[in-house]
Amino acid sequence: MLESQTLMFREAAEAPAVIAEQFAANATAIAAVCARLKARKPRAAITLARGSSDNAATFAKYLIETRLGILTSSAAPSISSIYNGAKADLKDTVLIATSQSGQSPDIVTALGAAKAAGAFTIAFVNVMDSPLAQQADVAFALHAGAERSVAATKSYLATVAGIAQLVATWSDDEALTNALKTLPALLAQAWELDWSRAVERLAKARDLYVIGRGIGFGGAQEAALKLKETCGLHAEAFSAAEVRHGPMALAKAGFPALILSQNDETRPGMHELVDALAASGADILLAGFDDSRAINLPSLEAHPALQPILLLQSFYRMAEQLSRARGFNPDNPPHLRKVTETV
Repeated sequence: MLESQTLMFREAAEAPAVIAEQFAANATAIAAVCARLKARKPRAAITLARGSSDNAATFAKYLIETRLGILTSSAAPSISSIYNGAKADLKDTVLIATSQSGQSPDIVTALGAAKAAGAFTIAFVNVMDSPLAQQADVAFALHAGAERSVAATKSYLATVAGIAQLVATWSDDEALTNALKTLPALLAQAWELDWSRAVERLAKARDLYVIGRGIGFGGAQEAALKLKETCGLHAEAFSAAEVRHGPMALAKAGFPALILSQNDETRPGMHELVDALAASGADILLAGFDDSRAINLPSLEAHPALQPILLLQSFYRMAEQLSRARGFNPDNPPHLRKVTETV
């Protein structure tokens, strides 16, 4: 791939060092919080976020439900910030808020309302003196440092890595805990993988599906968001299970579909989806496994919970290059600001 000096490129390349620092800095505090969670035995978990942080929250939902068996749902911030609706009973629940800036008023208001309703509140933030971090019962720093590009990259990866560290410790998942020790090095390797064939295919594209499933679905959502933000490309994220319904009608000859697949129980369904897309004549861009009918994008073998994180690191480098190929500046997408303060 061509080297670049954009902020997006440089900041995404910093993710391995950021996450190594984060793991070391947060380990003791994560262990202490997980001891409290084990004692509390929450009946449900709630995620609270917007934008890229909400895509990280999707990763959290699948990881918590599959590793801990705790029902996890996404809070609608406007219930508290606009509707001032009925107060939910959140005793014996844990709320996990994710935000790069920790400043958006609706997220801060919703966390405060959840705390008042009895939830134990945790925040993953990059700015520790932010209102969200100050209001949460416990706040964990992402340690991502300054992120000046509008498109969040290293802060997203730091968020999902932090969530993985929390869940691995909370669930006493020794395999995942050990795998996380390898994540910084694997991210460095993932950054070097060449996805330029995707740039060639998508340089003139107008529409695209990005498809994942299970713990990889949040990564598909994040990739679709970045393609909208940085590349001016109408990209929609779907679960592999959902695309077989109505969305399949658009997957005609030449329609591009980017599939991001981790090697877990969802893999057989991904093979079936490739069969269906190939039969429809769609152009398949495939990361996670190879198929002769697809444009195969290289990926790394790793613990299945880490593979969506690694795929996003490779994707970010491709998206930055694609943005420039399509005539955009990935650091300054039109009509967007770095910090979006919604109410």
